[in-house]
Amino acid sequence: MTETEMKQRTKEFALRVIKLVNTVSGDFAGRRLGDQLLRSGTSVAANYRSACRARSKADFINKLGIVEEEADESALWIELMSESRVMSHVKVEKLLDEANQITAMMVASRKSLGKSINQKSKF
Repeated sequence: MTETEMKQRTKEFALRVIKLVNTVSGDFAGRRLGDQLLRSGTSVAANYRSACRARSKADFINKLGIVEEEADESALWIELMSESRVMSHVKVEKLLDEANQITAMMVASRKSLGKSINQKSKF
């Protein structure tokens, strides 16, 4: 996936999070879980854009780690919404899958880039 495609994908994820949070119940738990998801879900896109502006490969890898953490945290909030019945599982399952896919892509990218840095430093 190209940098531009990933920027778009993470932006679309953020937009889907915003739409979901706008439908969360107004009770205490719904508001709190929604607030947390809104922060982490939109942070995925913002931090990926920041990673694309990294000053070095090591900085890029570090910033991808932040994207990974935020995507994984988003998955947690979505799981909590579903399991606490703040939102139905059917309503959140595709968004949860996307959070997990983004997390997996960031893990794979970081590992791949980390190996290339380690291989270069051995010579």
